Amino acid sequence: MNRKIFIIAIIALLIDQISKILIGLYFNLNKSIVIIKNFFSITLVHNTGAAWSILQNKNIFILIFSIVALIIIYRFMFLFKTNKRNNFAFGLLVGGIFGNLLDRIIYGYVRDFFDFTIFSYDYPVFNIADIFIVIGVILLIIAIIKGEDSSANSSRRRKHTN
Repeated sequence: MNRKIFIIAIIALLIDQISKILIGLYFNLNKSIVIIKNFFSITLVHNTGAAWSILQNKNIFILIFSIVALIIIYRFMFLFKTNKRNNFAFGLLVGGIFGNLLDRIIYGYVRDFFDFTIFSYDYPVFNIADIFIVIGVILLIIAIIKGEDSSANSSRRRKHTN
């Protein structure tokens, strides 16, 4: 893994874990504090599933899936053009996945707390690691659209650097 990606991943992991610690210290489980009425609340929940709470109580499966995803992402890092956006994308993705993986290993669940209601839809509660994962994926989609992945740039592959 390139050093810049590693540093971004560590920073993302730290931001995620610190936010979860602070929320855990100052908020009660399953209690909402309204920030913007009918739009945004902080609600600490323990999610034993994946996105949208699918696969509830399938922690071992989700742990294995997360580890496999990290291995696949690691392999893909070397197939994308090296630039600031792609480094940032991979760093956020790896840091976010590690943040939720660490929760699952330590607690058996993920600590989520951002609670939005958008057009009367109560969106599933999520955390900073989830935000990092989504931003990372979006940035990688942009890279693919711009032709910065291996399918268009096999001659520009990343060098394996540790």
